[in-house]
Amino acid sequence: MTSHDIDQMKDAMRAPWIAGNYGAIAKTIGAPDAERFVARLALEPDVRVLDIACGTGNVTLPLARRGATVTGLDMTPHLLEEARARAASEGLNIRFNEGFAEALPYPDASFDMVVSMFGIMFSPAPETVASEIARVLRPGGRLALANWTPSGFNGKLPAIVGRYLPPPPPGAKSPFLWGEEATVRERLKPSFDSIETSVVSITWELQTDAAASAAFFAHNSGPIQLTLGRLDAPKRAALLQDLEQLWIDNNLAANGQNHTLISNEYLQALAVRR
Repeated sequence: MTSHDIDQMKDAMRAPWIAGNYGAIAKTIGAPDAERFVARLALEPDVRVLDIACGTGNVTLPLARRGATVTGLDMTPHLLEEARARAASEGLNIRFNEGFAEALPYPDASFDMVVSMFGIMFSPAPETVASEIARVLRPGGRLALANWTPSGFNGKLPAIVGRYLPPPPPGAKSPFLWGEEATVRERLKPSFDSIETSVVSITWELQTDAAASAAFFAHNSGPIQLTLGRLDAPKRAALLQDLEQLWIDNNLAANGQNHTLISNEYLQALAVRR
């Protein structure tokens, strides 16, 4: 690939996270589950941790609060700016770098642990990412991933959005394959041992009715905003209606007039670098 081709690929990878306002989603429905994800890791003092696709710092900050020496990596500058501001407001010393999971900008064996929550799953080159993670982890270092499952609430979105878009190109790999146990084991087995997976149930809670919650999500979700931008007015309206109905059908709140509870799930994968 030429440098121009690489730049175009990087721009395409950034586009869904530049559109919309991922920070609003992360703050509203992501932060509590990130805290719980980190709490389960049983960190040792001063452990060197890399958070890949750190976004606005939902996982990075709790790692630092627990005494880890943390590096956050993301490909999107404005999300890194938000993460740096959050860390500074708490007086946390965190290194944040701009970069890509497919070519991690760190020497071999730089970290004791690598984590990624809803991050590496969106890479178009999963095998390359798995190899890069193994490279920067020391032997015996730990990996912890959280990836949306195909059967959870998030896993229902591609089928709805896909009604309005051309089929994906041949060879394209669904991000939700990272949420399947067999695929995770296959991708990690060249470099990792002690692979453990478990499905973690979570609940999204918003203090609005399901229709308003759906509108909030659609307005701030970069991938949905990109899709809406490719559609004419009637199809945009139809897609938004379908998304609203999905939230209404899945709202578990007893009082749906001003409360939304959505049951979701992700696959947690833990492994040890061989």
